[in-house]
Order: sequence, then C-alpha cells, then structure tokens
Amino acid sequence: MTTPLRKREAIASMPNVPIVQNILAANERIARDIHRQLAERQIRTLNLMSSAGAGKTTLLEQTIRRLRSRLAIGVIEGDVETSADAERIKETGAQAVQIITQGICHLEAHMIQLALQELDLNTLDLLVIENVGNLVCPADWNLGEDLKVTVVSTTEGDDKPAKYPAMFASSQVMVINKIDLLPYVDYDMETVKRFALAVNPRLQIFELSCRTGEGLDAWCDWLETIGSEPKRGQAPHVHT
Repeated sequence: MTTPLRKREAIASMPNVPIVQNILAANERIARDIHRQLAERQIRTLNLMSSAGAGKTTLLEQTIRRLRSRLAIGVIEGDVETSADAERIKETGAQAVQIITQGICHLEAHMIQLALQELDLNTLDLLVIENVGNLVCPADWNLGEDLKVTVVSTTEGDDKPAKYPAMFASSQVMVINKIDLLPYVDYDMETVKRFALAVNPRLQIFELSCRTGEGLDAWCDWLETIGSEPKRGQAPHVHT
C-alpha cells in the first residue's frame, strides 16, 4: 500500500503543475487589484468560508439586521447553483450580488472583480464575500480580502480543524456557530478550539448562536470596529 501524498506534494508531482501555478499567479494579480480598489474606498473585506450548512447565510442575515443602522454592509454570495442566498440577504435591505459557479467548488478573484461592478461601493463600509460551502478549495484562493473567517458549527463534528488544517491555517478568525445545540450533539468545544489553535495559534475565536442571539453582540461589535477603521495595510487584531 502506498502512503497518501499530502496536497502540495501531490500537486508538485502532477505534470500540469506549471498550468496550476500560472492560474494561481493570475488570481493573485487580480486579487491585489481588488484589494487596492477596496482600500481606496476604505472598505474592509471579509472572506467568509465554511462547509455547507454551517450557517454562514443565517449569520450574515442576523449580523446585517443588528448593524444596519451603524454599518453599511454589502455581500457577494457564491453558490454552485441558485440565487436563493442573495435573495435572503436582499430581504435584510443590504446590497447583494449572487455568483453562480456552475460546479466550481470555490470563488476566484476574477469572479469577485465582475461582481464588484454590480455594487455601489461608495456607500459601503464592509464587504462580506460568502464563499462556496466546503472546507478545502476556498483556502487556496485569495479574493482580495483583508481577513479570512471560517465558520464551523456544532452539528459538524469537533475534528474539522484537524481534518482540514489549510482552511484554519489561512484564516484569522474562527466562528463556532449553533452553540445552542450543544446539549443535543456530541461536540466538545475545548477539542475544536485545541485542534484549531494547534494549526493556527493566532486564530481568534467567536462562539455564538444565531437562533438565541448568544455571542452575536461580541461578533457585531468587532465587525463595527473593523468596518469603521481606516485601512493601514494590515488586518486589525481581533479582540474577543
């Protein structure tokens, strides 16, 4: 039996690795342009990632409703099919654009570049890009964001940071969602945090429930802080 290759070793052994490198390099160039464009308008940008069903869209709905009198938030939604999530966000009164990837498992910078043309950027303080739901592909693609935020939920199992370390290593923030279900699921909060911090000791963690509202104030206060700060070239430290 052969030993499974790790992701980067496997890519390096592929005959088309120059093509892969060229695609990623092109993505980086576009992402830098996006970041510069948003920085000029003093817009902070989050790349919100999770597995499917972790509750990203519900978290955005609750966040926008709580902050709409204090912070102008725009959303770019990424999904394999349907525009349902963008419609949900629009119902909160926020600007939203849907990207349908038609089978692609992640968003790419050129998709964001096009989506930005559909938003009134002059009115925004904060832009949230809700990535396609999976914990593998989105980790490697820079979208021009200031911060990567990974959402996990108590219904998924507490081993996700150990199984998908690249996602958590590339993120600055982890949100643990659906904590209201802790009495009913086999999920250990200390385990998930231990795994996550082993991968990324600088990772900042929020624990919350969109159903009960527990923990949402701390999350929204942080978003208001970063959304109202001028950019200085680096992401701000997260206080929890």
